[in-house]
Amino acid sequence: MNITHTVTERFLRYVKIDTQSDPASPTCPSTEKQKDLGRVLVEELLAMGIADAHLDEHGYVYATIPSNTDKKVPVICFCSHMDTSPDCSGKNVKPQLHKKYDGKDIILPGDPAQIIRTAEHPELLKQTGNDIITTDGTTLLGADNKAGLAEIMDAAHFLITHPEVKHGTIRILFTPDEEIGRGVDKADMKKLGADFGYTMDGESAGHLEDETFSADGATIEITGVSTHPGFAKGKMENALKIGARILEKLPQDTCSPETTEKKEGFLHPTGFSGTLEKATLSFIVRDFDDAGLKSKEELLEKTVKEVMKNFPRSSYKLEIKEQYRNMKVVLDKYPQVVDYALDAIRAAGLEPVRSSIRGGTDGSRLSFMGLPCPNIFAGEHAFHSRHEWVSVQDMEKAVLTIIHLCRIWEERS
Repeated sequence: MNITHTVTERFLRYVKIDTQSDPASPTCPSTEKQKDLGRVLVEELLAMGIADAHLDEHGYVYATIPSNTDKKVPVICFCSHMDTSPDCSGKNVKPQLHKKYDGKDIILPGDPAQIIRTAEHPELLKQTGNDIITTDGTTLLGADNKAGLAEIMDAAHFLITHPEVKHGTIRILFTPDEEIGRGVDKADMKKLGADFGYTMDGESAGHLEDETFSADGATIEITGVSTHPGFAKGKMENALKIGARILEKLPQDTCSPETTEKKEGFLHPTGFSGTLEKATLSFIVRDFDDAGLKSKEELLEKTVKEVMKNFPRSSYKLEIKEQYRNMKVVLDKYPQVVDYALDAIRAAGLEPVRSSIRGGTDGSRLSFMGLPCPNIFAGEHAFHSRHEWVSVQDMEKAVLTIIHLCRIWEERS
Protein backbone atom coordinates (compact mmCIF):
# COMPACT_ATOMS: atom_id res chain seq x y z
CA MET A 1 0.00 0.00 0.00
CA ASN A 2 1.60 3.26 -1.15
CA ILE A 3 0.94 6.17 1.16
CA THR A 4 2.28 9.70 1.12
CA HIS A 5 2.35 10.06 4.90
CA THR A 6 1.38 13.25 6.73
CA VAL A 7 1.95 11.77 10.19
CA THR A 8 5.37 13.36 10.89
CA GLU A 9 4.35 16.86 9.83
CA ARG A 10 1.20 16.61 11.95
CA PHE A 11 3.09 15.28 14.95
CA LEU A 12 5.70 18.04 14.85
CA ARG A 13 2.93 20.64 14.90
CA TYR A 14 0.84 19.01 17.63
CA VAL A 15 3.68 18.64 20.14
CA LYS A 16 4.31 22.41 20.08
CA ILE A 17 0.84 23.02 21.57
CA ASP A 18 0.98 22.84 25.37
CA THR A 19 -1.76 20.49 26.59
CA GLN A 20 -0.52 19.49 30.05
CA SER A 21 -3.34 18.35 32.33
CA ASP A 22 -3.66 19.32 36.01
CA PRO A 23 -4.76 16.81 38.69
CA ALA A 24 -5.46 19.65 41.16
CA SER A 25 -8.06 21.25 38.88
CA PRO A 26 -11.72 20.20 39.34
CA THR A 27 -12.80 21.29 35.84
CA CYS A 28 -13.23 19.22 32.67
CA PRO A 29 -10.98 19.60 30.86
CA SER A 30 -8.62 20.25 33.77
CA THR A 31 -6.81 22.88 31.67
CA GLU A 32 -8.43 25.05 28.99
CA LYS A 33 -5.27 24.89 26.87
CA GLN A 34 -6.13 21.31 25.92
CA LYS A 35 -8.92 22.79 23.82
CA ASP A 36 -6.30 24.70 21.79
CA LEU A 37 -5.19 21.41 20.27
CA GLY A 38 -8.78 20.19 20.05
CA ARG A 39 -9.69 23.17 17.89
CA VAL A 40 -6.72 22.53 15.58
CA LEU A 41 -7.74 18.89 15.16
CA VAL A 42 -11.34 19.82 14.37
CA GLU A 43 -10.23 22.37 11.76
CA GLU A 44 -8.07 19.74 10.08
CA LEU A 45 -10.84 17.12 10.15
CA LEU A 46 -13.32 19.59 8.63
CA ALA A 47 -10.77 20.48 5.94
CA MET A 48 -10.55 16.77 5.06
CA GLY A 49 -14.30 16.77 4.46
CA ILE A 50 -15.36 15.13 7.73
CA ALA A 51 -18.43 17.28 8.19
CA ASP A 52 -19.50 16.40 11.75
CA ALA A 53 -16.12 17.00 13.45
CA HIS A 54 -16.57 19.12 16.57
CA LEU A 55 -15.14 19.97 19.98
CA ASP A 56 -17.62 19.79 22.87
CA GLU A 57 -17.69 21.90 26.02
CA HIS A 58 -15.76 19.28 27.99
CA GLY A 59 -12.83 19.23 25.56
CA TYR A 60 -13.67 16.03 23.63
CA VAL A 61 -13.30 15.83 19.85
CA TYR A 62 -15.81 13.67 17.94
CA ALA A 63 -15.79 12.92 14.22
CA THR A 64 -17.18 10.34 11.78
CA ILE A 65 -15.75 8.87 8.59
CA PRO A 66 -18.89 7.56 6.84
CA SER A 67 -19.09 3.99 5.59
CA ASN A 68 -18.32 3.47 1.90
CA THR A 69 -19.52 -0.12 1.65
CA ASP A 70 -22.91 -1.80 1.17
CA LYS A 71 -22.03 -4.34 3.86
CA LYS A 72 -23.30 -4.05 7.43
CA VAL A 73 -20.05 -3.48 9.34
CA PRO A 74 -19.69 -2.85 13.10
CA VAL A 75 -18.89 0.78 13.93
CA ILE A 76 -15.23 1.04 14.95
CA CYS A 77 -13.74 3.83 17.06
CA PHE A 78 -10.12 4.98 17.17
CA CYS A 79 -9.17 6.93 20.27
CA SER A 80 -6.17 8.92 21.53
CA HIS A 81 -5.74 11.52 24.25
CA MET A 82 -4.70 15.14 23.78
CA ASP A 83 -3.18 15.92 27.19
CA THR A 84 0.41 15.40 28.28
CA SER A 85 1.62 14.31 31.69
CA PRO A 86 1.89 16.73 34.64
CA ASP A 87 5.14 14.91 35.57
CA CYS A 88 7.27 16.97 33.18
CA SER A 89 6.82 20.34 31.46
CA GLY A 90 5.08 20.31 28.08
CA LYS A 91 5.47 24.04 27.43
CA ASN A 92 7.64 25.34 24.57
CA VAL A 93 8.43 21.86 23.24
CA LYS A 94 11.21 22.02 20.65
CA PRO A 95 11.14 18.72 18.74
CA GLN A 96 14.40 17.52 17.20
CA LEU A 97 14.42 15.28 14.10
CA HIS A 98 17.44 12.96 13.96
CA LYS A 99 17.46 11.58 10.41
CA LYS A 100 19.03 8.18 9.74
CA TYR A 101 19.82 7.57 13.40
CA ASP A 102 23.35 6.17 13.80
CA GLY A 103 22.75 3.88 16.79
CA LYS A 104 24.69 6.04 19.26
CA ASP A 105 23.65 7.86 22.45
CA ILE A 106 21.66 11.01 21.67
CA ILE A 107 22.81 14.23 23.36
CA LEU A 108 19.89 16.66 23.60
CA PRO A 109 20.96 20.17 22.48
CA GLY A 110 18.85 22.26 24.87
CA ASP A 111 20.46 20.60 27.89
CA PRO A 112 23.57 18.55 27.01
CA ALA A 113 23.39 16.88 30.42
CA GLN A 114 20.30 15.09 29.10
CA ILE A 115 21.50 12.06 27.14
CA ILE A 116 19.29 9.30 25.77
CA ARG A 117 21.61 6.34 26.27
CA THR A 118 21.18 3.14 24.33
CA ALA A 119 22.16 1.20 27.47
CA GLU A 120 19.08 2.61 29.19
CA HIS A 121 16.87 2.58 26.09
CA PRO A 122 17.75 -0.66 24.25
CA GLU A 123 14.76 -0.22 21.90
CA LEU A 124 16.78 2.56 20.26
CA LEU A 125 19.22 -0.01 18.90
CA LYS A 126 16.42 -1.42 16.74
CA GLN A 127 15.99 2.00 15.12
CA THR A 128 19.38 2.36 13.43
CA GLY A 129 18.85 4.02 10.05
CA ASN A 130 15.39 5.28 10.98
CA ASP A 131 14.38 8.87 11.75
CA ILE A 132 14.04 9.59 15.48
CA ILE A 133 12.19 12.54 17.04
CA THR A 134 13.23 13.73 20.51
CA THR A 135 12.91 16.93 22.52
CA ASP A 136 15.76 19.38 23.02
CA GLY A 137 16.09 18.08 26.60
CA THR A 138 14.19 20.85 28.39
CA THR A 139 10.67 19.37 28.21
CA LEU A 140 8.91 16.13 27.49
CA LEU A 141 8.08 15.45 23.84
CA GLY A 142 4.39 14.58 24.01
CA ALA A 143 4.56 11.44 21.87
CA ASP A 144 2.32 10.14 24.64
CA ASN A 145 -0.17 10.55 23.07
CA LYS A 146 0.26 13.01 20.20
CA ALA A 147 1.84 10.21 18.19
CA GLY A 148 -1.54 8.47 18.41
CA LEU A 149 -3.37 11.65 17.40
CA ALA A 150 -1.14 12.14 14.36
CA GLU A 151 -1.52 8.49 13.33
CA ILE A 152 -5.31 8.57 13.49
CA MET A 153 -5.38 11.87 11.60
CA ASP A 154 -3.05 10.54 8.86
CA ALA A 155 -5.14 7.36 8.53
CA ALA A 156 -8.34 9.44 8.35
CA HIS A 157 -6.80 11.58 5.60
CA PHE A 158 -5.87 8.46 3.63
CA LEU A 159 -9.31 6.84 3.98
CA ILE A 160 -11.08 10.03 2.89
CA THR A 161 -8.86 10.42 -0.18
CA HIS A 162 -8.83 6.72 -1.15
CA PRO A 163 -12.44 5.54 -1.44
CA GLU A 164 -11.21 2.34 -3.10
CA VAL A 165 -10.31 1.11 0.41
CA LYS A 166 -13.64 -0.17 1.66
CA HIS A 167 -14.60 0.28 5.31
CA GLY A 168 -17.58 0.64 7.59
CA THR A 169 -18.41 3.69 9.69
CA ILE A 170 -15.35 4.90 11.60
CA ARG A 171 -15.67 7.06 14.70
CA ILE A 172 -12.84 9.23 15.99
CA LEU A 173 -12.60 10.20 19.67
CA PHE A 174 -9.90 12.45 21.11
CA THR A 175 -10.04 12.83 24.88
CA PRO A 176 -8.64 15.25 27.48
CA ASP A 177 -7.19 14.41 30.91
CA GLU A 178 -6.19 10.78 30.32
CA GLU A 179 -2.93 11.35 32.18
CA ILE A 180 -4.79 12.26 35.38
CA GLY A 181 -7.23 9.35 35.17
CA ARG A 182 -10.26 11.28 33.90
CA GLY A 183 -9.95 10.61 30.18
CA VAL A 184 -13.45 9.28 29.60
CA ASP A 185 -15.31 10.87 32.52
CA LYS A 186 -17.44 12.98 30.18
CA ALA A 187 -17.32 10.83 27.05
CA ASP A 188 -20.78 10.64 25.47
CA MET A 189 -21.05 6.96 24.59
CA LYS A 190 -24.48 7.36 22.99
CA LYS A 191 -23.20 10.09 20.68
CA LEU A 192 -20.09 8.05 19.92
CA GLY A 193 -22.26 5.11 18.89
CA ALA A 194 -19.41 2.66 18.33
CA ASP A 195 -19.46 -1.11 18.72
CA PHE A 196 -15.74 -1.72 19.23
CA GLY A 197 -12.72 0.51 19.70
CA TYR A 198 -8.95 0.79 19.71
CA THR A 199 -6.76 3.23 21.61
CA MET A 200 -3.55 4.21 19.81
CA ASP A 201 -1.41 4.70 22.91
CA GLY A 202 1.11 1.86 23.06
CA GLU A 203 4.88 1.64 22.93
CA SER A 204 6.96 -0.56 20.63
CA ALA A 205 6.00 -1.20 17.02
CA GLY A 206 3.96 -4.38 16.60
CA HIS A 207 2.67 -4.48 20.16
CA LEU A 208 -0.97 -4.93 21.02
CA GLU A 209 -2.06 -4.79 24.65
CA ASP A 210 -5.25 -6.54 25.66
CA GLU A 211 -4.67 -6.63 29.40
CA THR A 212 -4.14 -3.86 31.95
CA PHE A 213 -3.76 -3.53 35.66
CA SER A 214 -6.90 -3.37 37.73
CA ALA A 215 -6.67 -0.25 39.85
CA ASP A 216 -7.97 1.17 43.12
CA GLY A 217 -7.13 4.26 45.11
CA ALA A 218 -6.80 4.18 48.90
CA THR A 219 -6.92 7.06 51.36
CA ILE A 220 -6.14 6.88 55.08
CA GLU A 221 -7.25 9.77 57.28
CA ILE A 222 -5.61 9.77 60.72
CA THR A 223 -6.94 11.78 63.64
CA GLY A 224 -4.33 12.20 66.36
CA VAL A 225 -4.39 13.92 69.74
CA SER A 226 -3.16 17.51 69.85
CA THR A 227 -1.82 19.24 72.96
CA HIS A 228 0.63 22.03 73.70
CA PRO A 229 4.10 20.54 73.06
CA GLY A 230 5.37 21.91 76.35
CA PHE A 231 2.83 19.81 78.27
CA ALA A 232 2.51 16.85 75.89
CA LYS A 233 4.08 13.95 77.79
CA GLY A 234 1.69 11.03 77.92
CA LYS A 235 -0.98 13.02 76.09
CA MET A 236 0.05 13.90 72.53
CA GLU A 237 -0.42 11.42 69.68
CA ASN A 238 1.06 12.98 66.55
CA ALA A 239 -0.87 12.11 63.38
CA LEU A 240 2.18 12.80 61.20
CA LYS A 241 4.30 10.34 63.19
CA ILE A 242 1.52 7.76 63.03
CA GLY A 243 1.46 8.12 59.25
CA ALA A 244 5.24 7.80 59.06
CA ARG A 245 5.10 4.56 61.05
CA ILE A 246 2.49 3.14 58.69
CA LEU A 247 4.73 3.87 55.69
CA GLU A 248 7.76 2.42 57.50
CA LYS A 249 5.98 -0.85 58.31
CA LEU A 250 4.90 -1.53 54.71
CA PRO A 251 6.99 -4.14 52.83
CA GLN A 252 10.35 -2.75 51.77
CA ASP A 253 11.52 -5.42 49.32
CA THR A 254 8.24 -6.38 47.66
CA CYS A 255 4.86 -4.92 46.72
CA SER A 256 6.13 -1.56 45.46
CA PRO A 257 6.71 -0.18 41.93
CA GLU A 258 10.47 -0.17 42.42
CA THR A 259 10.55 -3.87 43.44
CA THR A 260 8.04 -5.43 41.00
CA GLU A 261 7.75 -6.25 37.29
CA LYS A 262 5.73 -8.24 34.74
CA LYS A 263 2.53 -9.58 36.38
CA GLU A 264 3.41 -8.45 39.92
CA GLY A 265 1.17 -5.82 41.46
CA PHE A 266 1.99 -3.19 44.06
CA LEU A 267 0.81 -0.89 46.85
CA HIS A 268 2.24 2.58 46.22
CA PRO A 269 2.08 5.66 48.51
CA THR A 270 1.55 8.79 46.41
CA GLY A 271 0.85 11.48 48.98
CA PHE A 272 1.36 12.32 52.68
CA SER A 273 0.19 15.60 54.17
CA GLY A 274 -1.29 17.04 57.32
CA THR A 275 -0.70 18.44 60.77
CA LEU A 276 -0.16 17.12 64.27
CA GLU A 277 -3.89 16.46 64.67
CA LYS A 278 -4.91 15.38 61.16
CA ALA A 279 -2.91 13.57 58.47
CA THR A 280 -3.83 12.00 55.14
CA LEU A 281 -1.99 9.25 53.26
CA SER A 282 -2.86 8.47 49.64
CA PHE A 283 -2.08 5.21 47.82
CA ILE A 284 -2.64 3.59 44.48
CA VAL A 285 -3.19 -0.18 44.44
CA ARG A 286 -2.48 -2.20 41.30
CA ASP A 287 -2.79 -5.84 40.28
CA PHE A 288 -3.95 -7.83 37.28
CA ASP A 289 -6.90 -9.41 39.11
CA ASP A 290 -9.35 -8.43 41.82
CA ALA A 291 -8.01 -11.01 44.27
CA GLY A 292 -4.57 -9.40 44.07
CA LEU A 293 -6.07 -5.99 44.72
CA LYS A 294 -7.99 -7.28 47.71
CA SER A 295 -4.93 -8.92 49.28
CA LYS A 296 -2.94 -5.68 49.04
CA GLU A 297 -5.77 -3.65 50.50
CA GLU A 298 -6.07 -6.13 53.36
CA LEU A 299 -2.31 -5.83 53.93
CA LEU A 300 -2.66 -2.05 54.12
CA GLU A 301 -5.49 -2.22 56.65
CA LYS A 302 -3.68 -4.84 58.74
CA THR A 303 -0.60 -2.59 58.85
CA VAL A 304 -2.68 0.41 59.90
CA LYS A 305 -4.39 -1.55 62.69
CA GLU A 306 -1.07 -2.79 64.04
CA VAL A 307 0.33 0.74 64.16
CA MET A 308 -2.83 2.20 65.70
CA LYS A 309 -2.57 -0.20 68.68
CA ASN A 310 0.26 2.01 69.93
CA PHE A 311 -1.95 5.11 69.77
CA PRO A 312 -5.13 4.12 71.65
CA ARG A 313 -6.71 7.61 71.69
CA SER A 314 -6.22 8.22 67.97
CA SER A 315 -8.41 6.97 65.15
CA TYR A 316 -8.30 6.35 61.41
CA LYS A 317 -10.59 5.99 58.42
CA LEU A 318 -9.60 3.91 55.38
CA GLU A 319 -11.44 4.53 52.12
CA ILE A 320 -11.00 2.42 48.96
CA LYS A 321 -12.21 3.74 45.60
CA GLU A 322 -12.34 1.75 42.38
CA GLN A 323 -10.42 3.42 39.52
CA TYR A 324 -10.47 0.96 36.60
CA ARG A 325 -10.43 -2.77 35.90
CA ASN A 326 -8.47 -5.13 33.67
CA MET A 327 -9.96 -4.81 30.18
CA LYS A 328 -9.13 -8.45 29.42
CA VAL A 329 -12.27 -9.44 31.33
CA VAL A 330 -14.31 -7.74 28.61
CA LEU A 331 -12.08 -8.40 25.60
CA ASP A 332 -12.08 -12.17 26.13
CA LYS A 333 -15.80 -12.09 25.27
CA TYR A 334 -15.05 -10.55 21.84
CA PRO A 335 -11.95 -12.36 20.53
CA GLN A 336 -12.34 -10.93 17.01
CA VAL A 337 -11.46 -7.43 18.29
CA VAL A 338 -7.95 -8.57 19.20
CA ASP A 339 -7.60 -11.11 16.37
CA TYR A 340 -8.37 -8.53 13.67
CA ALA A 341 -5.85 -6.12 15.19
CA LEU A 342 -3.14 -8.78 15.20
CA ASP A 343 -3.87 -9.48 11.54
CA ALA A 344 -3.73 -5.75 10.75
CA ILE A 345 -0.31 -5.51 12.39
CA ARG A 346 0.88 -8.41 10.23
CA ALA A 347 -0.55 -6.73 7.13
CA ALA A 348 1.51 -3.65 8.02
CA GLY A 349 4.64 -5.79 7.79
CA LEU A 350 5.26 -6.36 11.50
CA GLU A 351 5.33 -9.42 13.74
CA PRO A 352 2.62 -8.81 16.34
CA VAL A 353 3.44 -9.03 20.04
CA ARG A 354 0.55 -9.47 22.46
CA SER A 355 1.35 -8.04 25.88
CA SER A 356 0.03 -6.59 29.13
CA ILE A 357 0.21 -3.00 30.38
CA ARG A 358 1.54 -2.26 33.85
CA GLY A 359 -0.90 0.62 33.93
CA GLY A 360 -4.15 1.57 32.25
CA THR A 361 -5.47 3.42 29.22
CA ASP A 362 -8.72 5.10 28.25
CA GLY A 363 -9.48 1.67 26.79
CA SER A 364 -9.58 0.14 30.26
CA ARG A 365 -12.61 2.20 31.23
CA LEU A 366 -14.15 2.31 27.76
CA SER A 367 -14.21 -1.50 27.76
CA PHE A 368 -16.38 -1.46 30.88
CA MET A 369 -18.51 1.35 29.45
CA GLY A 370 -19.65 -0.91 26.61
CA LEU A 371 -16.83 -0.34 24.10
CA PRO A 372 -14.37 -3.29 24.06
CA CYS A 373 -11.11 -1.47 23.40
CA PRO A 374 -7.56 -2.94 23.30
CA ASN A 375 -4.48 -0.74 22.92
CA ILE A 376 -2.37 -0.62 19.73
CA PHE A 377 1.21 0.63 19.53
CA ALA A 378 1.82 4.30 18.73
CA GLY A 379 5.62 4.10 18.88
CA GLU A 380 6.06 6.28 21.97
CA HIS A 381 9.01 5.59 24.31
CA ALA A 382 10.32 6.97 27.63
CA PHE A 383 7.07 8.84 28.13
CA HIS A 384 6.59 11.42 30.90
CA SER A 385 10.27 12.37 30.68
CA ARG A 386 12.73 14.63 28.89
CA HIS A 387 14.14 11.50 27.23
CA GLU A 388 10.91 10.76 25.39
CA TRP A 389 11.31 9.72 21.76
CA VAL A 390 9.44 8.27 18.81
CA SER A 391 10.41 6.80 15.45
CA VAL A 392 8.93 8.23 12.26
CA GLN A 393 8.89 4.77 10.71
CA ASP A 394 7.04 3.31 13.70
CA MET A 395 4.37 6.01 13.44
CA GLU A 396 3.97 5.21 9.75
CA LYS A 397 3.54 1.52 10.59
CA ALA A 398 0.83 2.49 13.08
CA VAL A 399 -0.98 4.42 10.34
CA LEU A 400 -0.85 1.34 8.08
CA THR A 401 -2.18 -0.79 10.94
CA ILE A 402 -5.22 1.49 11.35
CA ILE A 403 -5.95 1.42 7.61
CA HIS A 404 -5.63 -2.36 7.39
CA LEU A 405 -7.79 -2.78 10.47
CA CYS A 406 -10.61 -0.77 8.89
CA ARG A 407 -10.28 -2.89 5.73
CA ILE A 408 -10.27 -6.18 7.65
CA TRP A 409 -13.46 -5.34 9.57
CA GLU A 410 -15.18 -4.61 6.26
CA GLU A 411 -13.91 -7.75 4.52
CA ARG A 412 -14.93 -10.08 7.37
CA SER A 413 -18.38 -8.62 7.98
